Formats: sequence, structure tokens, C-alpha cells
Amino acid sequence: MEVHFLGPFDVVQEGRSISIGGGRQRALLAILALHPREVVPVSRLIDELWPEDPPESALNTLQAYVSRLRKVLRGELVNGNDGVIVFDHGGYRLDLSTDDVDSYRFERLVEDADRSAQSGDAEQATQLLTDALALWRGTALSEFADEPFAQTEIARLNELRLRALEARFDAELARGRDAAVIAELEALVAEHPHREGFRGQLMLALYRSGRQRDAFNVYRDTRSVLDADLGVEPTPALHDLQLAILRHDPSLAAPSRARAFPARVGRRGRAWVGCTAASLVGLAVLVAAVLRTSGEP
Repeated sequence: MEVHFLGPFDVVQEGRSISIGGGRQRALLAILALHPREVVPVSRLIDELWPEDPPESALNTLQAYVSRLRKVLRGELVNGNDGVIVFDHGGYRLDLSTDDVDSYRFERLVEDADRSAQSGDAEQATQLLTDALALWRGTALSEFADEPFAQTEIARLNELRLRALEARFDAELARGRDAAVIAELEALVAEHPHREGFRGQLMLALYRSGRQRDAFNVYRDTRSVLDADLGVEPTPALHDLQLAILRHDPSLAAPSRARAFPARVGRRGRAWVGCTAASLVGLAVLVAAVLRTSGEP
């Protein structure tokens, strides 16, 4: 059995969708699938299914949902009791491997790509990130967009997807595919105008493709958009990249190995790094080294 969160919520057995009911019954299975093989306390399930005002019958209703889901899953699964909901230590557990949940599989592929990038294998990193991003079929947890239990995970997965995109472009740039990524980067800059990572990558790709003026135009547009929308200047990393392009610094040529993520992206309990895009950290390190070498401030 597989559970799909990266697009329309779906439960699949051997390529066929399983009908699991509607409403809170679907939400219950989603909550359990977000924590595969973890015990979710009954009290938490009630709070997440009825966040505002749980009815007096909440416990009985929850037990009824579990009973119906068990019948559906046992009737549909062809591999024994795998995936059945189990009561354990005051809560319920979905006995499902994390690799059978597409959001967890996506994250594992991203982490594998990080390791490949750190080892200098840009081609392998590109392939792993391409496979990871292909798992997305739409908006994460779109069916539960208005449910409080899904808000944190939706934001986390959307951010991780953007970081995975940035990492893929880092890997593509490390392979010298500068001209090939320009159109896609331009589209992403238009879609995410405040995300400086895509803008920095686009500037670098344009510069390496012999389009220095266009690279400067991207920086000028960035300053204008950030000032008008947020009242801020571009980050020092993007400013330094613009200076390095102006100087035609030779170190801006395609690197010999892919840049890795600046920090690993774990699951729950780890804070995200502010608003600075992942790839800008790699650019800042590169440009800082150039400036130190040239002796300029």
C-alpha cells in the first residue's frame, strides 16, 4: 500500500486507488500516515480531527472511523496485515513503511542527492533530485489545506520542494548546463519573485552564457522588486555575486563539483533557515573567496 500526499490525497494498492470514505475518516488516515509506524495518542487525534470543539461522542466516533478503515484496508490489501491500524499504548499506529509514503520518499531522495553533491557527483545528484521532484503531482496535502493538522507539514514540504529545485539547478550548473536551465529559472523567478536563490542562479547562468547585461538586469530587477514589495535590499550574497560578475572573476566559471546543501533538512522539530535561499550560501562562499584573493573589500 502507498499513501500519496504530494498532490491529491490517494491510497494506492498495486496501482489502484482504494476508496477509504470521506471527511474526517480520510483525515484520520492522513494524520496516521504522516506519522507511519508511530503511535499517535487518542487525545491528539481527537484534537486534530475536531480542533475547535470536540463533541462528547468524539472518542466513540474516532473508534468507529478506525473500525471502518480497518475493514477497508484488510479487504483491499493483498499482503497480509501490512498497513492495518493498530491500537498501541493509548493511541493508534499505522503499520506502514516510510518509503510507502511519497512525502517521506521524496525527502529520502533529496537527502541522497545531498550526499551525492557533497561527494562531487553532480550527475547523480541531478538524477536523484529529478526523481524526487517527479513525485509531486500537485500541491502538497491539497485536500487538507484548511485543516490545522496539515499546516506545518504543507509549509515544510513546499519549502523543501523549493530547496530541492535550487539544489537541482546547483547540480545542473556544476555540470555546465548553464544555457539549458535559463528558461526554467526565468519561469521560477517570475513565480517566486522574492526567492533570491533562483535569481542568483539565473544571474550566474546568464553570465556563463555570455549574457552579462541580462545578468545585471536580473539584479536591478531584484533590487526594485524587493524594495517595492518588502522594503529591503538584496542580500550581501547576491550583491557580492553582482560585483564578481562585474569583475569577470574567473572563479565564476563552472565548478568542478556540485555544491551541497548548506544544511540538512530534517523532519519535524528542526527550524528552517530564514529567508536566505539555499544556493546563495554556496554563492556567498565562492564570492567571499574571490574577494579575499583580490584583496578588495
